[in-house]
Amino acid sequence: VLNFKSNASDCFEGKVVNTDFTLRLPANLVLHQTVERIHVGKKYGDIPRGIFVVRGENVVLLGEIDLEKESDTPLQQVSIEEILEEQRVEQQTRLEAEKLKVQALKDRGLSLPRADTLDEY
Repeated sequence: VLNFKSNASDCFEGKVVNTDFTLRLPANLVLHQTVERIHVGKKYGDIPRGIFVVRGENVVLLGEIDLEKESDTPLQQVSIEEILEEQRVEQQTRLEAEKLKVQALKDRGLSLPRADTLDEY
């Protein structure tokens, strides 16, 4: 068992920030006092998550946090409610843009393959 102070990011959209975690071979992570950080534009919000277990194969990036450098970022910290609302608006905007793109392709006789149609390959 190894103890570190660092930062862990995994596959889902967002960042899990933690300053104390335990690494157990084969690279599974048990995070304590974990915070999920959501970024939208130049704003971010932290959501406390508590104990968090991450399977080793889901870890994409693991590294130390430079606390001095983190405090110098141009990002603005906002409340949980505000960042969740901004995230919802951004996702809605992205969804509407995707619908317009699909409709424009349909109007031209083209289509985008859906992800579930490619499962057999």
